[in-house]
Amino acid sequence: MSNYILWADDEIDQLKSHIIFLEGKGFSIVPVTNGRDAVEMIRNRPFDIVFLDEQMPGMDGLATLEQIQAIRPSLPVVMITKSEEEEIMEDAIGNKIADYLIKPVNPNQILLTVKRILDKKRIEIERAAQSYLKGFKELSDRFTNQTSWKEWIEIYKTLTHWDLNLGSGDEALQQVLQDQFQQANQEFGRFIKTEYRSWLSENSADRPQLSPALLSNHVFPHIREQKTVLFFLIDCMRYDQWLLFENMLNDYYTIDTEFYYSILPTATPYSRNAIFSGLYPLEIEEKYPDLWNMGQDELSLNRHEEVLLQKYLKRHKLPDLVKYEKVIQPEDGNRIADKMSNYTQSPFTAIIYNFVDTLVHSRSDSEVLKQLAPDVSAFRSLAEAWFQHSSLFRMFRELAKEDVLVVVSTDHGSVRAMRDTKVFGDRDTATNLRYKYGRNLKAHESAAIFIDKPHHYQLPVQPPANNYIIAKEDYYFVYPTNYKKYQNRYRDTFQHGGASMEEMILPVATMRPKR
Repeated sequence: MSNYILWADDEIDQLKSHIIFLEGKGFSIVPVTNGRDAVEMIRNRPFDIVFLDEQMPGMDGLATLEQIQAIRPSLPVVMITKSEEEEIMEDAIGNKIADYLIKPVNPNQILLTVKRILDKKRIEIERAAQSYLKGFKELSDRFTNQTSWKEWIEIYKTLTHWDLNLGSGDEALQQVLQDQFQQANQEFGRFIKTEYRSWLSENSADRPQLSPALLSNHVFPHIREQKTVLFFLIDCMRYDQWLLFENMLNDYYTIDTEFYYSILPTATPYSRNAIFSGLYPLEIEEKYPDLWNMGQDELSLNRHEEVLLQKYLKRHKLPDLVKYEKVIQPEDGNRIADKMSNYTQSPFTAIIYNFVDTLVHSRSDSEVLKQLAPDVSAFRSLAEAWFQHSSLFRMFRELAKEDVLVVVSTDHGSVRAMRDTKVFGDRDTATNLRYKYGRNLKAHESAAIFIDKPHHYQLPVQPPANNYIIAKEDYYFVYPTNYKKYQNRYRDTFQHGGASMEEMILPVATMRPKR
């Protein structure tokens, strides 16, 4: 299979002998004479490597590089320049180029550069594949034997590591990993079904940190030490997405990432309210009935987060003067980023950022986004590209200049829903795809966790509803009515609310500026 090289140089006609030489070695070369054409090519077709002249008229090499990286952040770019000035090289290296060459270049020099860059990627992927296959059985044994909640965190971290590091070159190997991920989630679902209820008991001697303890464990101690703390909750962020965000933040912060488990259902009205109240949903309903009303509209159930947070702070004898912001529209994020220094004047600021959740729902409704992000890896890359140019990243960069502590987490993750299972319930049953509450709900027992006594799971329910069901693994619920229509509509969408590693095992990062 031929490798494709884009070569942008305003004197490309003088490089015909170089192009013929490379084509003779099996490479396909696409020549362009300016930066704008190079960017347009990157938008419309895949390339393995780019050669970029630094001194082109109009949009020069560095400006072109910036736009290329905005479209394809991981695409290797080699800068070719007539100048040996240190400043130019630092500018180029600062933009994370793969290499740079000084004109005049000869064909063998170009060939060696291409082979070094492309073979490096191939060798890294091959070594990763060998290492993964070598440890395959040991990893499978870990989740098929008796496993603790701590071990499940390590299993999930390991599987995510391989998902990020095996690349997309070997489809057969990718399928092996996907199958192992699915088998792990099958065992994880059994584990949650058996163990989760015991975690909710105050007498539990061995339980993970759950949603209601997130702020009291990771934020309140720093407030007591009179540090300026900013808490960011990125709605619906998965651990694999966080690793990509973290990679961009490492230049600015020292980052310590730990984990906690979301409560069930792993949906915003339950998990996020639990975080900002320090209470389970049933406790919220009992303690603050005016702030909790069961209903079909998820957004309405999160209208009182700020009030719940103030009450939470009071219960812990902390100042309840908190700045609270929710970013739903791009203009909200830009407004906050423009005045980020103002938020460092408050001892505690909480900011909810909704973009990842919006991306999840948008992909479900948009064929264009499904084509842009056809699988987990592509969806992850889409989130990475957004973050790189987001107001959220700008907020983090601004805060890195200040004497503050930044804590970042999420309320739940999401899972790629690939298998449907029929659910039976009356017309008042909740409409969610990964969890439902209603009256005498039924589904196949292999696909769901049945909760016939919601109060044992710290869940409120209003008559005539009397039970919940929670989807396991990558299942989603479909009613028998118009079954085929909804089966096809929701298959291969990212959903949340159920019991999977991706939805329940969540990162919480404490970030200290390196300034």
